[in-house]
Amino acid sequence: MNPPPKTDSDVDAEDIGSRIDPVLARSWLLVNGVSSDRFQAAAHSRADIVVLDIEDAVAPKDKVSARGNVIDWIAAGNSDWVRVNGFGTPWWADDLDALRAVGESGATVGGVMLAMVESVDHVTETAKKLPGVRIVALVETARGLERISEIAAAKGTFRLAFGIGDFRRDTGFGDQPATLAYARSRFTIAAKAAHLPSAIDGPTVGSSALKLSEATAVSSEFGMTGKICLAPDQCAAVNEGLSPSQEEIAWAREFFAEFERDGGEIRNGSDLPRIARATKIIDLARSYGIEIHPDHDDPDHAPAPSDTYHY
Repeated sequence: MNPPPKTDSDVDAEDIGSRIDPVLARSWLLVNGVSSDRFQAAAHSRADIVVLDIEDAVAPKDKVSARGNVIDWIAAGNSDWVRVNGFGTPWWADDLDALRAVGESGATVGGVMLAMVESVDHVTETAKKLPGVRIVALVETARGLERISEIAAAKGTFRLAFGIGDFRRDTGFGDQPATLAYARSRFTIAAKAAHLPSAIDGPTVGSSALKLSEATAVSSEFGMTGKICLAPDQCAAVNEGLSPSQEEIAWAREFFAEFERDGGEIRNGSDLPRIARATKIIDLARSYGIEIHPDHDDPDHAPAPSDTYHY
């Protein structure tokens, strides 16, 4: 039996997270737009980004009430993200009109996660209706995957996200990492080629801590730096799994110490990728608030000559 969802009074003050730059965001927590009583607990969770869902989680008969809950929440000063219904559905235009109206009233929409993206037009038409609002393109079908490079390069696409559940239903694929390796690789390559932040992986169903940890490790192995979460208690594990490890941070410190001892000059071709990798590790650790011992922290290390290497 699953425990009841946390309310605001159940949240430990020391466990309250904070939103971070969506370029770097690891955990993207989906919250059913019907369940407005869960919005505050989600906002106090460890999620890097909260995404209020008025698409897949909401039955057609509840779309209008869910949209109203989300608009009220944003109008109250909460600048969270919204997963909107896909282009071509009966609700797409109304979702965007409501978000544009609340934005024009002075509230801030963090961004939108656009469901069922299958072509460039889905992104560009959404961007026309929501100028200046960041769009995560959620690709969930074989048709979308075949066009993912064009979708990534579309004006308006901010990040790519992998809708695993619908993709598996569309293709008949299983859920093993080897089975989905091609699809995940396409996401990472398309994002990198289009100069986007790395892609967001799909969610892991279930409450097993081991299963979530293993799934997050798979995301990281494929170069994906974000992951959709289905419950607040998944966020901490996802954040940890998609952050530099203490071993990686120790390696980066040691590399920079050795590099400075040798005069701080490029010694051979292997130094460039190692500088890039070590810089990425240290900068991400700082951005995520991971403690770096002051005896080893080097604020003056050389900037990365490229962004080629991922931690």
